Amino acid sequence: MSHQDKAMDVESLQKSGRRRGSCLDVFLVVSIMFLLVAVTALAGGGVMVVMNLRSELVTPRISSDSKTSELIGDQPDSAYKTQNFAYLEATSSTLQTSTMQLAPVDYAAGKSVGSKFEFDKDTHWLKAKQVGTYFIYINLNLTCNYQCNAGLLSVSLGDKLTCEVELPVHADTTPVSRKCWTVSWLDGQKLLTQMTVPKGDLQNWRLELQSSGIGMFLVD
Repeated sequence: MSHQDKAMDVESLQKSGRRRGSCLDVFLVVSIMFLLVAVTALAGGGVMVVMNLRSELVTPRISSDSKTSELIGDQPDSAYKTQNFAYLEATSSTLQTSTMQLAPVDYAAGKSVGSKFEFDKDTHWLKAKQVGTYFIYINLNLTCNYQCNAGLLSVSLGDKLTCEVELPVHADTTPVSRKCWTVSWLDGQKLLTQMTVPKGDLQNWRLELQSSGIGMFLVD
């Protein structure tokens, strides 16, 4: 009789262990599913933030009156938006290691540098007058004149943003584009745009002026 009781106790313990193991498996599965849902939600939120920021970017090139509304908009707060926005367009297509040559874009109602920014046309630095967080971006668009070599082009806006373009071996005029952006705190720095080119490697490449430049706007 004692032997039978022991056998029943062992069997009960085995069943109990299996039940506990089954519960643990269910708990682990539910926990993993919860983590996946949480990560997906966070990723989705991050994408929405980035998309909202990117939607604030205005078309950088203003070539006619019909495009003015893309920069200043038709909303009552358009003056607020323009004073907090700055865009500078490249004025030289030559790729060389030097300070990048930039200039504001003229349009019907004024220039593409808002009143809360200062730009020095001689030394080509840009400064945000108001301390705060800014969305900063660089647009680069390049084409090959004829039989271009591969190489790395680098453009830096002060110490806030560096945009690198891996240019391939090219024998046609298919453009190569690169867009880089960041969100950074500015407190009155004069930001120079520096271009760095491998010596002699990119001489047949050229920068497309109307679609290359730098910009920023106040986020907070």
